[in-house]
Amino acid sequence: MSKIKTVIVGYGNIGRYALEAVQAADDFELVGIVRRNTQDIPAELSHYIVVDDIEKLGKVDVALLCSPTRAIGDLAEKILSLGINTVDSFDVHSDIVALKHRLDSVAKKYNSVSIVSAGWDPGSDSIMRTLMLAMAPKGVTYTNFGPGMSMGHSVAAKAVEGVKDALSVTIPLGTGIHRRMVYVELDAGANFDDVVRSIKQDSYFSSDETHIRQVDSIDGLKDVGHGVQMTHKGVSGATHNQLFEYSMRINNPALTSQFMVSAARATMKQPAGAYTVIEIPPVNFLQGDLDSLIAKLV
Repeated sequence: MSKIKTVIVGYGNIGRYALEAVQAADDFELVGIVRRNTQDIPAELSHYIVVDDIEKLGKVDVALLCSPTRAIGDLAEKILSLGINTVDSFDVHSDIVALKHRLDSVAKKYNSVSIVSAGWDPGSDSIMRTLMLAMAPKGVTYTNFGPGMSMGHSVAAKAVEGVKDALSVTIPLGTGIHRRMVYVELDAGANFDDVVRSIKQDSYFSSDETHIRQVDSIDGLKDVGHGVQMTHKGVSGATHNQLFEYSMRINNPALTSQFMVSAARATMKQPAGAYTVIEIPPVNFLQGDLDSLIAKLV
């Protein structure tokens, strides 16, 4: 069977771990890496083609979009219009439905497939929430993140004018409520009060209790560890007090990129269109013969 020809678009935190995940998957072939800076090539990319435009590469089946969330919409549209499948880790929960509908029409027009929000939350955690609801259709699910670094929130804070670097740490307060601790390293001459105001007004932070601290350097604070504790208490049929719990402690970008690679595999098995991960048969994320997977997992 021919290998899935994939490309990594963006080479930041997620892109670096995506490289490892693709290298570890023997049903994938890495065609190249797309990044803005093609002059300063890290040593680990010396054996790969590095370009600034995906159209400079040969045949590509699927692109792993390892770019900031706010760039995903336009980027995915462009790549889908080339007939190339896309997978992203778009992480603004309230905007996922709109993004899916936006990309669905493009994907169907150009006979390509997009799987949106295929990180760990939204992503693999979304599947767990779906299963919990299937087991107890009535009830409440609480998803508590952290404590740990939020990549999306950190990128959003770093994009604020006057911020040289930023780290956003998520602190769980229980019942799905979180505190954001944001540490910022400022550009010379930047006004801290203006930075605080801009961060708190950003949609990433405006709904949560947010505290912002100025530090001399972010490097000494960075830890990409994260985690989740998910609880669902509900009713199965007429039976109350059904309690399900799921927890994990993870390396944030490593899990995000691994699930994106698994979703990239699933794009090869879907009709044209855009999908969220809860619409994909779970077995489609896995490598291997279907009967063998059923015998192993069922």
